[in-house]
Amino acid sequence: MTAVADHHHADVSGGWLRAATFGAMDGLVTNIALIAGVGGGGAGHRTLVLTGVAGLVAGAISMGIGEYTSVRTQNEQVAAELAKERHELAVNPDGEADELVAMWTARGLPAELARQVAETLKADPEQALRVHAQEELGVVPDELPSPWVAAVSSFGCFSVGALVPLLPYLVGVDRLWVALAAGGAGLFAAGVVVARFTARPWWRSGLRQLVLGALAAAVTYGIGAWIGVGVA
Repeated sequence: MTAVADHHHADVSGGWLRAATFGAMDGLVTNIALIAGVGGGGAGHRTLVLTGVAGLVAGAISMGIGEYTSVRTQNEQVAAELAKERHELAVNPDGEADELVAMWTARGLPAELARQVAETLKADPEQALRVHAQEELGVVPDELPSPWVAAVSSFGCFSVGALVPLLPYLVGVDRLWVALAAGGAGLFAAGVVVARFTARPWWRSGLRQLVLGALAAAVTYGIGAWIGVGVA
């Protein structure tokens, strides 16, 4: 008897991982760049803290609202397409079955078997809708991402990420390089965490995020220093 493989897959359709990853990285890069730019311009401790806190709050709210709106809009679009497909299944079941047969045979499935499966699905409209949604739209109707999960994940992770480069100033360490080093460590750690979900080498993922964040900080620091000198 052949043993049944004992494995499971990560949830790739729930919407939280992308939102959480994007939120954390955006929070880190946004506040690292903000602090580097304002610090490069010669701003004092209070201004840097105000800039960092404002960036955290504004960014977290923007990310949360943006993720909610984006996922909600996507789900509404899918719902509209599913309504069209449900209507077609009701008024033209034979034509819809022919579509499935054509798609499956194009992928190499024997025509007789494809026709048998398509005809069987006609007896179960809901299952037929699910199959058509997967084949034609690339979605599973009852596994759509939650806009609230995406919004909360993005809001929370952005806040945590944005807090990292701000922490040294909040505890009284008035050194720009310390804040940037803390942000760099946060970026590397975030890359390592992401690697656990993607099976990528942890060091490569960490270095990638660190390099991208360093480039953003270098650009904004240079602009801040240039503007600061000009204003002075």
